[in-house]
Amino acid sequence: MSKIANAFKNGTAFIGFLTAGDPTIDKTVEFIFAMEDAGCDLIEIGIPFSDPMAEGVVIQEANVRALKHNTTTDDVFEIVRRVREKSDIPLVFLTYINPVFFYGYEKFFKKCAELGIDGIISPDLPYEEKGEIADIALSNGVDVISLIAPTSSERIKMIASDATGFIYVVSSLGVTGMRAEIETDLNAILSDIREVTDLPLAVGFGINTPQQASDISKIADGVIVGSAIVKIIEEHGENATDALMEYVSSMKNACL
Repeated sequence: MSKIANAFKNGTAFIGFLTAGDPTIDKTVEFIFAMEDAGCDLIEIGIPFSDPMAEGVVIQEANVRALKHNTTTDDVFEIVRRVREKSDIPLVFLTYINPVFFYGYEKFFKKCAELGIDGIISPDLPYEEKGEIADIALSNGVDVISLIAPTSSERIKMIASDATGFIYVVSSLGVTGMRAEIETDLNAILSDIREVTDLPLAVGFGINTPQQASDISKIADGVIVGSAIVKIIEEHGENATDALMEYVSSMKNACL
């Protein structure tokens, strides 16, 4: 059983996201440990990028802060190395394809394998171009996580047919960010996906309150939260640990 599968084995998984290097490399390591201690079952680590097109303003600004500190892809790998000294929590990179291409596909995924990265999510990699990295990733034991959006109805079978790890179900149209309400008919989307795959289905984009997490946990296998976590880091900076643990704990408890 892969570590990604382990994240979903005890009920609904709570998946948290943060941007590497925001506010510092050291604090990113500390925050990952804090999020795990507070109940995260899997953590997505964002590799800073100058043009994160799928992100709302909160995560865009986190990317800017990390890049102002000259956070590199090698710095992100160093974060993973330090985390892996103490933790086996499933870790997934969220990255746009340009940094991976620039680093070199073979070199990047070999490094992922060496350090224990379990999967990769690339919002700007369409299904038709997934083959560019899929074989290299899988040969290094890294799952390429597929995204399915509310507009993907005609493409669900195609996208889900060769998905690995888990499927990231996008709850809302538009970019990431906290939303007061999730208006998409998630029941229908999840039902359609489950007709063609047994992979865990995790819902993200917009989720930020315990009530939303509770509602989604009743129909999905995982709840993904990014912007609300990144906002806490923005507000508290290097002193965000306690606030992160309190928030993550409340969200995880809502998923139980």
